[in-house]
Amino acid sequence: MPKIKAPTSPEGLQEVLTDQRRLKDFFSPEAVADGSTRDFLDAYAREFAKKNPDTVTDVRDQVQSVLFDMIRDNGGGRKPAVDLANSVSFHGGKPQLSLSADGTASVSHGRGAVYNKTAPGAHFEAAYREEDRFRSIGEYCQAIREEARPTSAKNRKELLQKLENVRSFQNSFGSEDPSAGGFLVPEIMRSELLQLALEEAIVRPRATVIPMSTLRVPIPTVDDTSHVSTLFGGVQFYWTEEAASLTESQAKFGRVTLDAKKLTGFFKVPNELLSDAPAFSGWFDTRIPAGLAWAEDVAFMTETGAGTPQGFINSPASVSVAKQSGQATGTIVWENIVGMYARMLPTSIKNAVWIAAIDTFPELATMALSVGTGGGPIWIGSYGGPSGVDVPPMTILGRPVLFTEKVSALSTTGDINFVDLSYYLIGDRQSVEVAASDQFAFQNDQTAYRIIERVDGRPWLQTALTPHNGSSNTLSAFVQLATR
Repeated sequence: MPKIKAPTSPEGLQEVLTDQRRLKDFFSPEAVADGSTRDFLDAYAREFAKKNPDTVTDVRDQVQSVLFDMIRDNGGGRKPAVDLANSVSFHGGKPQLSLSADGTASVSHGRGAVYNKTAPGAHFEAAYREEDRFRSIGEYCQAIREEARPTSAKNRKELLQKLENVRSFQNSFGSEDPSAGGFLVPEIMRSELLQLALEEAIVRPRATVIPMSTLRVPIPTVDDTSHVSTLFGGVQFYWTEEAASLTESQAKFGRVTLDAKKLTGFFKVPNELLSDAPAFSGWFDTRIPAGLAWAEDVAFMTETGAGTPQGFINSPASVSVAKQSGQATGTIVWENIVGMYARMLPTSIKNAVWIAAIDTFPELATMALSVGTGGGPIWIGSYGGPSGVDVPPMTILGRPVLFTEKVSALSTTGDINFVDLSYYLIGDRQSVEVAASDQFAFQNDQTAYRIIERVDGRPWLQTALTPHNGSSNTLSAFVQLATR
């Protein structure tokens, strides 16, 4: 039996199928029996996928759509037996991805997509068979270290071949791939890390996430500053008699530009840990997503926008509620909370959450409402009794309270915030890269890793809004308590 050489195009396959001699060689009963036919077809499919990733993705999307419709139609309106929940996970060392009909897996409790079929690393899964891809992030990082400093790893050849597959795929993107010297993390792994990060994040799960296909994306926004006489930056509505002429009006639009900023993480790993891929994956999947979520949250809440995302605290769109007359430093009183609630956009109240520094808890927990010479506790006492035991999930005026150490300290602007984060835009380049160096910590028998994510964030609103009643108390989706 001659050695099978797979054609690399449909024309090449057609040539084989129309040549009776070659057809007999590749599809005879003997070839079928010894697996040569299967090897031939697998080789052709692999070569075709490498050269036509878009076509492969389209076919996969159509199969997913048909499968989704089949399960829906045959289920008779009942919950399908197949779990179509949106998730990405590794089971038994193999990536398992559950997609919706359009090929994406939605962020749990949020907007945007964890797995994005258009992300730079997404076509990698279509271009290479499962056995030619990494099974875990630990194995991936192990291979990067193996290339930098050879060891006696038994699977060295396999690791380096898989890494070469990543490099070949990455190089095929050319200028479209935003990586800068490291190895592009395939989309299944990137989305897995992001899904884990969502468990630690405050802003991203509640924000509006914009996948970025380029490093800069302008997002239109309505230039809306007042509802006294117009809506949407200039649209007016009139009651008009029949057949009377109509009064023209026109909305004004602006734009918010998202520029992907580079967020870099650096960490050192003992080579003993790195040699055990499952153990390293367990460490990596815990620490790195939490670190990314931490750095993103700090930027999305507090940064200035100069080389970083613009945080919603102290942004031009935020409203700062002044302290009460004679209010002591380091205190929060019930009147502060009431004043903040009254400055929230009415349409945003159902989405808004309180984000407070953890050192505000004593003040919030002991707030009291004064009534004449008496009064009583406002918050915990009204739920759990004087002892505060068995308190339900914490809320203020019906909206959840999230405590964190990432915002300003007690008594400074932003120590407590009332925000609707759907008005916060996150631009996600949907790309993560990893690079390694065995030289930096060579004397300590450690390998240094650098991980880079490209992301931006900024409020969608540009200014606070004057309400229709003309009140001087402007409204916003971002409200904070001023310094006291």
